[in-house]
Amino acid sequence: MISKISEGVKVTVETFYQPEYSNIANSEFMFAYRITIENNNDYPVKLLRRHWYIYDAIGSRREVEGEGVIGVQPQINSGEKYQYISGCNLSTEMGKMYGSYTMENLNTAKTFEVAIPVFELTVPFKMN
Repeated sequence: MISKISEGVKVTVETFYQPEYSNIANSEFMFAYRITIENNNDYPVKLLRRHWYIYDAIGSRREVEGEGVIGVQPQINSGEKYQYISGCNLSTEMGKMYGSYTMENLNTAKTFEVAIPVFELTVPFKMN
């Protein structure tokens, strides 16, 4: 797991290779990731948008941007956590992702950016 705190919000990422959804012969590698977002501020926040950068081992880059995460814009009260699981496919056995969330301070209606730390996506047989 990897974590990063920015603007009082802690983002933790855990990754999983999913062989049952991968097709190695066709260079299709599927990964899942669990994100935990912890609000360490003294005010509630709302996750408005996400912006991802996705790289594979040959340097191809994709960007994914949109409202909320997995179809919702969660409110996270002070001291609370929000967790979700999503996935990403790669055409190589290794890659990485990082990005940011646009959050809103619900007390002031001001928006701010929270960093999503760089994390690696690697099939287990490449780790040796």
